[in-house]
Amino acid sequence: MLTVDNLHVAYGESEVIHGMNFDVAPGEIVAIMGRNGMGKTTLMKSLMGVVPSSKGEIIVDGAHVEGEESFRRVANGLAYVPQGRMIFSTMTVKENIETGLTVTGERKVPGDIYELFPVLLEMKDRRGGNLSGGQQQQLAIARALASRPKVLLLDEPTEGIQPSIIKDMAKTLRQIRDERGLSIVVSEQVLSFALDIADRVLVLEKGDIVQESPREGIDEKKVAGFLSV
Repeated sequence: MLTVDNLHVAYGESEVIHGMNFDVAPGEIVAIMGRNGMGKTTLMKSLMGVVPSSKGEIIVDGAHVEGEESFRRVANGLAYVPQGRMIFSTMTVKENIETGLTVTGERKVPGDIYELFPVLLEMKDRRGGNLSGGQQQQLAIARALASRPKVLLLDEPTEGIQPSIIKDMAKTLRQIRDERGLSIVVSEQVLSFALDIADRVLVLEKGDIVQESPREGIDEKKVAGFLSV
């Protein structure tokens, strides 16, 4: 469903991603782990077209998107929940989700989104800025799902969220995958969360994949070593 082939990403003369390669199967959840500054957010932004790649291919369900603008990547099936959530704080919950409908032609928030996130239905007329951190994260995911994606990209979704909410989020992401069959790529530093949701774990170190393992049989101690400062 997603293929990344020989991806290079640089800020000016400074290359951050050095020829990265990985695939994500239909319905697979892949966690990309690493400490701060290892290239996780840069990778996510480059997949979404927020930061241009200098070389390589990004293929979504057979379509090359590496040269496309972000909105065309959304039309091709990519959806992105950025670090820090980036919801529209002065718009209502309902209006926030509706911004994700632009590529689908739908005008009304699909009921199945509210079924996934009942709290958003209760708060649909409340301003996004008045929601808690966990509720804003649910809103950001709901907005992304409104575009009916094939691949959902989540950048540091547990950041600033209570442990009890993190457990619920893991359950919801697995439910989304199971019900919709979409692929999920999540960048993360919390190992317990990654192991709770991921089928496979990739570890980034200075812009390169240095460890790859299916969840079963993963060497948790070794992965934790890459994550420690």
